[in-house]
Amino acid sequence: MTMAHAGSPELEAPRPAHRFDEARVRDWLGEALGTDPGPLYVQQFEGGMSNPTFLLTTSAGKRYVLRKKPPGELLPRAHAVDREYRIINALQETPVPVPGTVAFCDDTSVIGVDFFLMDFVEGRVIADPAMEPVPLAERRPLAFALVDTLAELHKVDYEAVGLGDFGRPEGFMARQVKRWKGQYETARSALPASLDHSDMDWLAAWLAEQNGIADEATIVHGDFRLGNVIIDRHEPRPLAVLDWELSTIGHPLSDLAYLMLPYHLPHMQDPSTNGAPTQDEMLARYVASSGRSGLENWPVFLAFACFRYAAIVHGVAARAAKGNVSSARADPIRDAQRAMTVARIGRDIALDADGDTRLS
Repeated sequence: MTMAHAGSPELEAPRPAHRFDEARVRDWLGEALGTDPGPLYVQQFEGGMSNPTFLLTTSAGKRYVLRKKPPGELLPRAHAVDREYRIINALQETPVPVPGTVAFCDDTSVIGVDFFLMDFVEGRVIADPAMEPVPLAERRPLAFALVDTLAELHKVDYEAVGLGDFGRPEGFMARQVKRWKGQYETARSALPASLDHSDMDWLAAWLAEQNGIADEATIVHGDFRLGNVIIDRHEPRPLAVLDWELSTIGHPLSDLAYLMLPYHLPHMQDPSTNGAPTQDEMLARYVASSGRSGLENWPVFLAFACFRYAAIVHGVAARAAKGNVSSARADPIRDAQRAMTVARIGRDIALDADGDTRLS
């Protein structure tokens, strides 16, 4: 996350829709730190589709990252920066790498929305799931390090770190399907009426019928992927997991299936064709790292990952249509069509699933 090296996110002046009163943030930061930070140099990270994220540099050269809710009308329970801050703070003393936390602000008189501040972590951000910017020799170890990090997250005792009330593990999948179905149905009105939602509707109904999945209770990230992890600049080692707004307590295989989506989606290059492990190797690594005996109901989780991803992209398209998306790269028509393509892939996975849904 620097401006000068390959693998760095792009930085720009804050976009008009996301600007805030920098003087108010400086005063707030001074109170949080107990010392005047001096004038702030503020830049916005490009590429995020959800919560606008900014780099704040003090006059002394200290760097912080500010993450806030976007402007405008938001979907229910979306952009939960308070939950992001809470879980990052809770994971500080665990094996899961996260940025250091500074403070959370729910006083909307400061910049108009909730926000939090965390430490800046120096490293690489690799947005491409195929790892194109990563040296070929590092791709396999990096992929395995990523899945090992996910396994470490799922092994954290969430009650011991103060997250006993962070979510309800009972009925997790049913609630998730209901939640994401509600999200995309709410967003439909912002997009063209001609958009064909039939695959999305079918997949939601099919997932709602999958009642044979036993509950498991771990912390789940909700958007765990390479692009949400800062990587050491000199070795294939994760330094900090980012973007926790979808985190909760639930079934760990929902995270694993989401991480495997690049092996299934046509707009992403299959990582195994580019020097990374195959999906089977990644799954075997997770089983070994997590201590599981196998991956029960795997096709259901994979279909659900498609459904959730489609709902997320659909929401980005709707916010782009309303003009309050966090990334200038979002396009309402293109993203809506991509969401429906992913829903169709999820439907195909569901149709291919047979009675034996166990991967041992």
